[in-house]
Amino acid sequence: MENEKRKFTHFKIHTQYSICEGAIKITDLGKYCKENKIQAIGLSDSFNLCGALEFSEEISKSGTQPIIGTQINFIFNKVMGKIPIFAQTKKGFSNLTKLSSKSYLDVNETLPPHCNLDELFLHSEDIIVTSGGLDSLLNNLIKKNNTKEVQEFISKMTKIFNDRFYFEIQRHNDPGEKYLENNLLSLSKKFKVPLIASQEIFYISKDMFEAHDALLCIGQKTYVDEKNRKKFSDQHFMKNSDELENLYKDIPEAIENNYNFPFRFSYKLKKLQPNLPSIKISSNLSENDELLSLSKIGLKNRLENFILKKKNTYDKAQIEKIYYERLNHEIEIINKMNYSGYFLIVSDYIKWAKKNSIPVGPGRGSGAGSLVAYSLDITDLDPIEFGLIFERFLNPDRISMPDFDIDFCEEKRDLVFKYLKSKYKGGVAHIITFGKLKARMALRDIGRVLGLPYGHVDKLCKMIPFDPSRPLTLKESIAREPRIAEEEKSNPKVKKLIELSLKLEGLNRNLATHAAGVVIADEKLSEKVPLYKDSSSNLLLPSTQFDMHSSENSGLVKFDILGLNTLTVINKTIEILRSKNIEIDISKIPLDDMGIYKMLSSGETTGLFQLESSGVRSALKQMKPNQFEDIVALVALYRPGPMNNIPIYNDCKNGIKKPDYIHKSLENILKPTYGIIIYQEQVMQIAQTLAGFTASEADILRK
Repeated sequence: MENEKRKFTHFKIHTQYSICEGAIKITDLGKYCKENKIQAIGLSDSFNLCGALEFSEEISKSGTQPIIGTQINFIFNKVMGKIPIFAQTKKGFSNLTKLSSKSYLDVNETLPPHCNLDELFLHSEDIIVTSGGLDSLLNNLIKKNNTKEVQEFISKMTKIFNDRFYFEIQRHNDPGEKYLENNLLSLSKKFKVPLIASQEIFYISKDMFEAHDALLCIGQKTYVDEKNRKKFSDQHFMKNSDELENLYKDIPEAIENNYNFPFRFSYKLKKLQPNLPSIKISSNLSENDELLSLSKIGLKNRLENFILKKKNTYDKAQIEKIYYERLNHEIEIINKMNYSGYFLIVSDYIKWAKKNSIPVGPGRGSGAGSLVAYSLDITDLDPIEFGLIFERFLNPDRISMPDFDIDFCEEKRDLVFKYLKSKYKGGVAHIITFGKLKARMALRDIGRVLGLPYGHVDKLCKMIPFDPSRPLTLKESIAREPRIAEEEKSNPKVKKLIELSLKLEGLNRNLATHAAGVVIADEKLSEKVPLYKDSSSNLLLPSTQFDMHSSENSGLVKFDILGLNTLTVINKTIEILRSKNIEIDISKIPLDDMGIYKMLSSGETTGLFQLESSGVRSALKQMKPNQFEDIVALVALYRPGPMNNIPIYNDCKNGIKKPDYIHKSLENILKPTYGIIIYQEQVMQIAQTLAGFTASEADILRK
């Protein structure tokens, strides 16, 4: 039992979130921890906390204690370098988050992300600090040979952190390591700073050394054969406790402090429930009451100005009964799921955009099935008219966040971001994304750093089958394409290229920003999740350091604000017409204008959103659409798989074939699409008709 407790703790793990530096996928690390019964392991990515939540969840699942840390650049006396910091408690992680965010948000664009050392002292509570390795602030001070600066730095650190500050002793056989160690041993005696044995880990197994070296070259935009570049020894892998105990046997204090390191931590990140910001309501109503009130006002407007005007002969009372019953049904579900605030927030910024002459799309996706959304001006589609089902969007039996995909004019979308920033201050941000080393990218990047001819590498890349709907891995591509295997067999350089590419494939390559997603929080975001800002971009908002999955797991709610060039074109067209004294209300264009259908049937649809590809134009000529539902059906059918049904639809529509409704009870459901199951709503309706499913149960079947 005593031996079980004395395990070396690798607390300086660099995952793939240490961009082009770490070569460890967190899922692989979790498997390693489980297989080797690792007691504790620490995250210490360079310059970010991007992997903190994923690391905490995955490592916890393996039965291992996660230690959350990062390495941030700090400046002291005009010298910059890394300082590793680790969170002991929830408060400690909050301080890590503030410092990591600050290093990006409050920095001069000409300098790398960093903080001033005084900021570390301001946010020092429940943080453990280590001295770091060769690229640390302390080593950079030591290399200056300015004893006074070094002593001043250590004095400040020990005063603030006391026994929460360690000198790291690292032994990887890297040049300069021994010189740093000798200095630290001397300084430790003088300032009574405890020593701790550590290893800077960039990959799990030793056989990754060569691939990792190529990864470093990708990040540095250099070549493997380049002499004057950053290199590491081949010792940055996960050694076992026996090897490390032997390596540090001459410094028992350092190994003892390493064994005891995990006992100083009592915090791990956990998945949180969605936390919506409180919408500012002018009246004294609750969010639920405000939603009901605004929805009823909006529906009244829709009925008077749109819905009832389309009916030539109708029973007004009966129509209103149908719509208000549907509205109350939706409101009941929205309130039950606590999503009133979400609808109010989306409605608020869409109404603001429309009021400020920013073109907004009519809505797309399952959100168009909501009458509440239609009443609140979130969408401009009447779900009852088009047979859309609300439970496909929000299902009380399948709890998931609502997600409206809303298009805005490409040129004016930034004005919406400005509005959100002014309304929610520091509580709004974009979402980070990570470019991956996928099969083709891995071959191109690694081929370049190995110095292989571009033409040869390009030829290999073009052998990889292109399938956007399901991109193939390099391993799958080799199995499917014999020419790649032949090249690998006959050319040693290609063999090396493929060997390294297989090891690095799937790792993060670069940081980017989600094209449309933003998160809105009720508090200052930089204190809830770490934020990132690319100083080279002109984005109005920062980004979360967590990707979309981790952002949602940390309780943030995503809102999609898409930019669509088609809306810009429409807006400019309306402006040109207005200059010629021709006024058009885009929301009131009739859907039964036969002149339009005649034009569509000719295939002359260049520039029309979703109808301009050569394949769709050909299908339009065969279909000869004469109603709006035909266009909807074509757009739904024109994708791999369902597009095989386009000829059947056309033949049935044009009377060449008789529709097959499968069963007479399904005729009403399938009649609009000539017997073909095109829409997910039809799948749900069929389940309700044939099996007696509720709308919620039918939605679960659909999924």
